Amino acid sequence: MSYSQNGFFDRYGGKYVAEVLSNTLAELKKAFTEALHDDSFLRELETIQRDYIGRETPLLFAETATKLLGGAQIYIKLEGLANTGAHKINNAIGQCLLAKRMGKKRIIAETGAGQHGVATAAACAKLGLDCTVYMGEIDVRRQQPNVATMELYGAKVRAVTSGSRTLKDAVNEAMRDWAANADTTHYVLGSALGPEPFPDMVREFQSVIGREVERQAKERGLDVAALVACVGGGSNAIGFFAPFIDRSEPRLIGVEAGGKGDGIGQNAVRMTGSVSREGIMHGYKSQFLLDEDGQALSTYSISAGLDYCGIGPQLAALGKRGRIEFTSARDKEALEAVRFFAQKEGVLFAMESAHAGAEAIKLAPTLPKDKAIIINMSGRGDKDLFITSPVFRKKEWLTFLHAETDRLEGGTEIHEAASMKGEEPAQNL
Repeated sequence: MSYSQNGFFDRYGGKYVAEVLSNTLAELKKAFTEALHDDSFLRELETIQRDYIGRETPLLFAETATKLLGGAQIYIKLEGLANTGAHKINNAIGQCLLAKRMGKKRIIAETGAGQHGVATAAACAKLGLDCTVYMGEIDVRRQQPNVATMELYGAKVRAVTSGSRTLKDAVNEAMRDWAANADTTHYVLGSALGPEPFPDMVREFQSVIGREVERQAKERGLDVAALVACVGGGSNAIGFFAPFIDRSEPRLIGVEAGGKGDGIGQNAVRMTGSVSREGIMHGYKSQFLLDEDGQALSTYSISAGLDYCGIGPQLAALGKRGRIEFTSARDKEALEAVRFFAQKEGVLFAMESAHAGAEAIKLAPTLPKDKAIIINMSGRGDKDLFITSPVFRKKEWLTFLHAETDRLEGGTEIHEAASMKGEEPAQNL
């Protein structure tokens, strides 16, 4: 597994931060390095991974999909079956356990689709840490189920109203908070990006996915032609790819958000588009969607977790080297992949993961039947009900929402149910 050299992956990476955070990051790197060589820390992490996260997650043979598409066998790594519904819990637990080891009492995090926020809130609840999650106002609106879940775990969710009001701005606010409260607070950055040592640290905690895949594929005697993962910041992809990076095979394919078009503000394509530039943002150097003045351009994706303007530095370096092949999937293709795998395999992909599913649908028929493709289903699609339902069943969804609005505004059923139990209505608590 390739670690950074002095914080850099080729020309990407680094630590571009204010002096106030430089010592904090040095302290974090030292603690992380020591923890990786501490058997007691590793045993505790492994126990939590097994008993709380539910590792290892299954590798499912998508038999019906394989028959329908022809060509290569399709397998799905079911990270959506991990506790909290996505791969994000692997990193959240690892960092929170490390923070507790360092004596930090308070955790902050950023989130886009909400899964990292949910995972961090859950990890904090499990380990007894205070939790605040920053989330762009737009993402708060479109991912209300995850906001509700974070709050149920006891986290404070802070809606960010500045800038584009999405993930980029949530990262900015979290960084500001951390700079002001570094002595007591650890920032659980949710993807394999940011200043050193975050890219190495997040990849390390997520590499449990790739190690399991490697073992599971070997046990089944699979001839794996390609691993396919969606790429926003890139934590699920880099963890999935990690054990295979220094080999020539299998093919590693990263799928970005093609959105609804090729124009600026219509997608979040950093590695295959014509608008991407090398730049520095959020404490690291990588490929970003930037204007001529170095300011972040507007991005778009139907999936809240893939609309970040940058990409993790190790993924950028591997893309430039040619070890990772980058492509993209449009919203429509991702939606069709959600429907396809739901109806043919009984597996509900998150909108993010469905981008990888869309690429696999195109790739499988081009490969021999004795080869295998493994898709990282980085999360499950329960969280996307408010996104997919208006597409797949708009009339019924509108009827449901109107009925719920009438019920909640009237409050009759809530009051009656509470009165029957001799309790106060929930909204008055």
